[in-house]
Amino acid sequence: MDKTVRNTSLNTLRRDIIRVAHLANEGHIPSAFSILDILYVLYNEIFSSHDSENEVDKNHFVLSKGHGSLALYAVLFRFNFISESDFFSFCQFNSKLGGHPDRLKIPGVEASTGSLGHGFPIGVGLALSQQLKRNNLRTFVLIGDGECNEGTTWESALFAAENELNNLICIVDNNNSSSRALNLGDICTKFRAFGWEALEIDGHNQNEISESLKLATINKPLLINARTIKGKGISLMEHNPEWHHKIPTAKQVSKMLDELT
Repeated sequence: MDKTVRNTSLNTLRRDIIRVAHLANEGHIPSAFSILDILYVLYNEIFSSHDSENEVDKNHFVLSKGHGSLALYAVLFRFNFISESDFFSFCQFNSKLGGHPDRLKIPGVEASTGSLGHGFPIGVGLALSQQLKRNNLRTFVLIGDGECNEGTTWESALFAAENELNNLICIVDNNNSSSRALNLGDICTKFRAFGWEALEIDGHNQNEISESLKLATINKPLLINARTIKGKGISLMEHNPEWHHKIPTAKQVSKMLDELT
């Protein structure tokens, strides 16, 4: 029987993200909301608070689109990697939590990311290390569709295919951010041409996310093209590029929290 991922706290996490962004007057709320389902499933099914930050032999996760950090922080808080006080200190003086994640400060963060196109090659290196150790562990990298405009993305894709990294899973948060500047076309077809297995899912359907993460490939890395909605859950933000890095007013916060109740 397929495992059904049941979660009653996603809207709680969305409310927390809105509150902390308003408090800090900082953060990319829509980008966080587009990846929240993916991160929740990853940490619910693959990672846990019992993983030691110093442990070498473990599954790895890299959030390459570091500006979506609020979603990662909310999930790390939910799974007890960081405290409630840490989470609500986001972007305050002396806080561990900045606009982009810092691996030297935050438990559970394995790569300092934010400059787009850098996290994916780090993930490829981690997957290659796992392959050489023959430890049957996996590396997951979450990139944005905008990162598919970066040359390092395709260099990394070529390298991963050449080395048959079937322990590498790259998830594209395809929320159509890039389409306003450059039409990427069929991402799955492009990655297949680079020697990858690829499939497309609904990035807000937790069952589809869960099943895709279980797929095994033979001598090929796996690309998951997750169709998502930027600002998912808030009607004012969904499909509205105005909100990319905009902070809601107190009145808007109240309406958004009501919408998520």
